[in-house]
Amino acid sequence: MKIKRLVIDVLKPHEPSVLVYADKLSAIRGVDGVFVNVVEIDEKTESIELAIEGNDLDFEKIRETIEELGGSIHSIDR
Repeated sequence: MKIKRLVIDVLKPHEPSVLVYADKLSAIRGVDGVFVNVVEIDEKTESIELAIEGNDLDFEKIRETIEELGGSIHSIDR
């Protein structure tokens, strides 16, 4: 099954910025676009929603990249 769109809730530290997340995720083979929505900010973390689009997304590579950047996936919404 090909995955063409993922919407993921992620908890991340303030650094790196959401722009770095978007840049690193968009560099993954098969990703055509990354949309970031900051949902909540507290003292040490940010909750963000990532919408990732492409023709054949590699979920494991996306998960690995998020974790390398210090984030953790809370849920897959779509």
